[in-house]
Amino acid sequence: MKALEWDHNSYYQRLLLRHLPRSGGNVLEVGCGTGAFASRLADRAGHVDAIDSSPAMIEQARGRVPGNVRLILANVLTEPLPAGQYDAIVSITALHHMPLPDVLPRLAAALRPGGVLAAVALPRTDLPRDLPVELAAGLGHRFLGAAFAALRTAGHGDWHGLDPGRELMPVAKASLTTAQVRQQATAVLPGVRVRRLLFWRYFLLWQKPS
Repeated sequence: MKALEWDHNSYYQRLLLRHLPRSGGNVLEVGCGTGAFASRLADRAGHVDAIDSSPAMIEQARGRVPGNVRLILANVLTEPLPAGQYDAIVSITALHHMPLPDVLPRLAAALRPGGVLAAVALPRTDLPRDLPVELAAGLGHRFLGAAFAALRTAGHGDWHGLDPGRELMPVAKASLTTAQVRQQATAVLPGVRVRRLLFWRYFLLWQKPS
């Protein structure tokens, strides 16, 4: 049912926020979309650069981000990124749009020593390995969807409601399984951690050596 649909990207924002440095600092968001997460990042960071290659997404974001967010219409694969500039780089559902061996070294170079790269993105389903988590996700999606819908109806906030700009968001199928993401990421970011999340996402976490 449409009423029970909910935003998995919104659900995983808290996971990424937990890995931001406590001191705030400068943060880069890769694939900012309509600016929903950039607005939350702005409460924790001194300054946020939010980059997206879609003019429609940047236009949507202009009306919702606060003054300490700079929106950048550009492709992160070609846009010059300042070396050692960011205390954290975060991304939600964007990394599967681009080749990891190309984008990850660029993001690593833009981090300051000790900075954190944290990203959530879509994996390609790896059956039969992923069958248990796929079954659990299907059940959990419906259960949480009903709970979140009830909370929204009762006026208790947004509770991961669908982003109004989601129909304009560029869509790409994931080409890599979680295991393949881990293999490619490890080749360029020694010490990186990659794990499958329940609701059709993987989580990538890396801290640049000091």
